[in-house]
Amino acid sequence: STGVSPLRGQNNVQGACDMGALPNVFPGYQKVDDSEIRKKFEKAWDCRLSPSPGLVLTELFEAVDSGKVKALYLIGQNPVLTGADTNFIEEAISHLELFVVQDLFLTETAQLADVVLPATSFAEKDGTFTNTERRVQRVREAIEPVGHSRPDWMIICNIAQNMGAKGFDFDSPEQIIEEISAVTPSYGGITYERIERIGLQWPCPDLKHPGTPYLYAEKFNTPSGRGQFAPISYTPPAEVISHEYPLILTTRRSVFHFHSTLSRKVSELNVLRGEEQVEINPVDAAALEIEDGETVKVMSRRGTVKAKAKISKMTPPGVVSMTFHYSETRTNVLTHAALDPIAKIPEFKVCAVKIEREIHNLKEYAAW
Repeated sequence: STGVSPLRGQNNVQGACDMGALPNVFPGYQKVDDSEIRKKFEKAWDCRLSPSPGLVLTELFEAVDSGKVKALYLIGQNPVLTGADTNFIEEAISHLELFVVQDLFLTETAQLADVVLPATSFAEKDGTFTNTERRVQRVREAIEPVGHSRPDWMIICNIAQNMGAKGFDFDSPEQIIEEISAVTPSYGGITYERIERIGLQWPCPDLKHPGTPYLYAEKFNTPSGRGQFAPISYTPPAEVISHEYPLILTTRRSVFHFHSTLSRKVSELNVLRGEEQVEINPVDAAALEIEDGETVKVMSRRGTVKAKAKISKMTPPGVVSMTFHYSETRTNVLTHAALDPIAKIPEFKVCAVKIEREIHNLKEYAAW
């Protein structure tokens, strides 16, 4: 409905961004450095709000390591496994005065927390998701929350109320969407009653508006009203190969897994792909005397991991490929944390590594 629709990483990435889970905007992409916008939210929430944008996740741990950030409340993230240069992330976390993690599972990151708050899964909560076509859809609780787990909104409200904060006396997600509609113009006409069956696509500014199936049906949001194209130029990676580290490592996803704990808890998927593999071209494998299926060490300037070699022509000569799903391997120990200047995404796809065969026994050791 918007021309080219990129597939977002998860089913509610769009909704999270719509709700202000970005460092520079309030809900509805209303900028925090706009004084009039800020006044509106200060009045609605009865508090003072900072005019300065916050930190993106990929810059956060630099601030933690330097002592600028002393307490961290992390919801539904596992950066100790999925972030770049995870040894640095783990070291930075050790400097925090307070570390709180809210998640479904005791992830590698949650194991480092001072406090772990048990959250519910999608099947145990009520609310809305917004998909990549901007359609706000109802989500209904299918099963009762397991154990002591609670929905994210309820945990946050309980903590805020116990800290004496105002404006967190919600009894249901429906009350929250009512506040969202009141302060977010693009959600102004969205109510539970209206999205009961198939949902509505924002912008939906009032209760009579039918929603917007085509976001740029008549013109783009540019001075001319037309789409604008801009040339791009090549920027070399922050880390290049050398005599010591002659191979490029690029990370990817397996078709059987998505991220980390999101799919690794599914035993059937682990049967299909239960361990890490290093894909290496036959030319490089022959030069290094590596056989298919043998355990190798992959080393970068930041760390070392072990995994089984998979000789494959899918990976070109000079390049090796690994996923990052497996806590047993922790591929992101190797990756470089250099950020794209605009997107602020680390260079997961390019870092310099070397590969060595693992010495299995004393006989082989003696032969070496």
